[in-house]
Amino acid sequence: MHSTDHAGKRNTAEKVRIFRTLFTGLTHVYATYNPLSGHYSQLKAPVTDEVILSHLKGRRPYAFYLLVKDRTRAMVVDFDQDDSWWPTRLLAQAEHYGIPAYIERSKSKGYHVWVFFQQDGVPAAKARIVLTFLLDEIEAPRLEIFPRHDQIGPSVPFSLCVNAPLFGALVPRGRTVFLDPRTLNPFPDQWTSLEGVHYVAEALLDQIIDINQLRAPEINGKTSTEVVPNDPCHTFGLPPCARKMLEGVGASQRVICFRLAVHLRKTGLPADLTLELLKAWASKNSPSDGKGTITAREITAQVSSVFRRGYRGCGLLDPLIRPFCDESCPIRRATNRLPTPCVTSEIQPAS
Repeated sequence: MHSTDHAGKRNTAEKVRIFRTLFTGLTHVYATYNPLSGHYSQLKAPVTDEVILSHLKGRRPYAFYLLVKDRTRAMVVDFDQDDSWWPTRLLAQAEHYGIPAYIERSKSKGYHVWVFFQQDGVPAAKARIVLTFLLDEIEAPRLEIFPRHDQIGPSVPFSLCVNAPLFGALVPRGRTVFLDPRTLNPFPDQWTSLEGVHYVAEALLDQIIDINQLRAPEINGKTSTEVVPNDPCHTFGLPPCARKMLEGVGASQRVICFRLAVHLRKTGLPADLTLELLKAWASKNSPSDGKGTITAREITAQVSSVFRRGYRGCGLLDPLIRPFCDESCPIRRATNRLPTPCVTSEIQPAS
């Protein structure tokens, strides 16, 4: 039995207000499920305070539809295994980019990682491309990201519902509660945790898309284009960091090989030539970290992964890559504009 006090010292109205600020979407329809059978049913009725309170008291679980037209106030990554390795890695990677993320123990098994956005929401397509990028950066397996669609319309009237946290019947079991990422134990006062949530602005998503030259999704009918008009990988062949790394390295060969493969792919070099170039690069390395020279088999595996999954991250926030950066690089200058990463393991005042 966990000692989590999800009620805290706040009155009912305060709890409902905090809950509705974060876990919100369509207000004219919601869903519930039978805790015994797991069967879901949709209710086309207003989401009232009584609906929320019934959920918090453990009477009837509440699931909601995040997507409103093409915008969302939150994104959720669903990790359906009990292994905490991947969700905690995602939290750390998001922190590198200044994105506060929050981990919840799901109702049956696994974890949810939540990211919350500014009051008027952000385009779901932008949020998805950034979260997909973060998952690719940590080489996570393919996972479900909610909302599952970028906009609702005649063919997708509701997208898919998400189970709301803090279902009163499961909270005492340590389920549907938010966890301290340092210990993976539930926060003693869930409401203080939720009041301290930081919200992500659309401008930060734009910066991350810009810096990492991600392909912009189609938004508001505009055709998908490369967001960065002056991609240094095309303007200069390769950015300064990649040129330095190609001269040969003494340590961290495997990390650097992966990033070089990303850079070479982005210049348009095909996989077979990228593989041969990196084999030649390996022969120039002088391992100084007690590890042998990276093998042809390792290089082949890394190049195959990069080209198969389409990685685009330059890794500028990786401490092993940072020493190769040059202040003249436009990507480096853009990275310097990112906000200082949030410390997600501590509760901070809401922004």
